Amino acid sequence: MSNHSIVHCTFDRHADAILEIFNDAILNSTALYEYKVRTLQTMASWFDTKRAGGFPVIGVEDHDGKLLAFGSYGSFRPFPANKYTVEHSVYVHKDQRGRGLGRVVMQEIIAAARQNGLHTLIGGIDSTNAGSIALHERLGFRHVGTLPHVGFKFGRWLDLAFYQLLLDTPAHPVDG
Repeated sequence: MSNHSIVHCTFDRHADAILEIFNDAILNSTALYEYKVRTLQTMASWFDTKRAGGFPVIGVEDHDGKLLAFGSYGSFRPFPANKYTVEHSVYVHKDQRGRGLGRVVMQEIIAAARQNGLHTLIGGIDSTNAGSIALHERLGFRHVGTLPHVGFKFGRWLDLAFYQLLLDTPAHPVDG
């Protein structure tokens, strides 16, 4: 990773690159259960939501400043008692897959969750995404359930597998 750097992504600097990565995933994979490509307006709302929630958007850039991969997390469910749980996502540019960048981003996401006093990271992964599943398992996530046929894309039903990592934080969780 000596030729790469970890960055905190911003709309102004990274929206176009993130949009390209998202849209490739939408059009060519089951990593996102979406049909229509996102727009810059969508990205503005996405970044606003991340900023308002205090959620990081962490990227890996090459030595020229090109975004190669990114990840983030956000609310898992909109109930107060879920405040220590987040759902994360990680995406790697199509030309950069298989180079360990997903692992780097995931390690940064886990570190940010610890630093922010969170307890549980949840990954919702299409059950056929063997690479993402293997990455999560190597990082200590465990399979906690699969919801069959919750998506339909590319002419077939999709099963959504959930992977969970429990952290040793927060030190003193509170109700309310």
